[in-house]
Amino acid sequence: MLNKLKSWVESLPFEKKRSIKRKVNFARSIGKSSNLDYLAQLFQTDKWGKHFYTPHYHQHFKHLRKKSFNLLEIGVGGYDNPQQGGGSLRMWKRYFPKAKIHAIDIFDKSALNERRIKIFQGSQVDLQFLDRVCSEIGELEIIVDDGSHINDHVITTFNHLFPKLKLGGIYVIEDTQTSYWDEFGGKVNDLNDPKTINGYFKRYVDLLNYQEFPIPNYKPDYYSQHIVSIHFYHNMIFIYKGLNDEPSNINFIV
Repeated sequence: MLNKLKSWVESLPFEKKRSIKRKVNFARSIGKSSNLDYLAQLFQTDKWGKHFYTPHYHQHFKHLRKKSFNLLEIGVGGYDNPQQGGGSLRMWKRYFPKAKIHAIDIFDKSALNERRIKIFQGSQVDLQFLDRVCSEIGELEIIVDDGSHINDHVITTFNHLFPKLKLGGIYVIEDTQTSYWDEFGGKVNDLNDPKTINGYFKRYVDLLNYQEFPIPNYKPDYYSQHIVSIHFYHNMIFIYKGLNDEPSNINFIV
């Protein structure tokens, strides 16, 4: 009986099928909407299972669960199939009941739009496109890069979007294993190469402490002044934005 019901649902037109699945998944997640591991499986995103990102996401995002804000995810999934992907967007929508969920993808994913989810078509390295998207969305609290994973793309997108993130916001980069893969512009023989994702962001471990540099008239860049913490995990990075203006304690030594 259950198999017949599933077959019937799958035979329906896309919009009708999606509407039924949306209602079923909402019902199945009642009482579990704070469990990101469960939501990732329910909405069929690889952020749990293929990867193990959701425990880290919950640790860093749980304080925002009941807040109204804008989230932008780069990459929707499903490649060029207009009706595939968007699992993580639906996961975020359920986890953040008051947030507006936005995304960009190189392919047209507008068929996946729904209340509180809007997807824009364009490249993550098209800076004018990114400006238009941010202008329409408004202030961003969370940015998640699950896009091309090409090292140069990730760094270019971060450099352009991080200044648009609000103070107190969080920028996340997934699948940083491409830092070591030649075909994505990575390097395994030079782990500190700033042209790779991990090489680029590892230097901010030191730049967090620019106030301690014994260099006369040292001028920190925008990112050094606004990255207040950086957290590395297996294949992902969390970057927190704020004012990195804590003075050196050397001023208090007598």
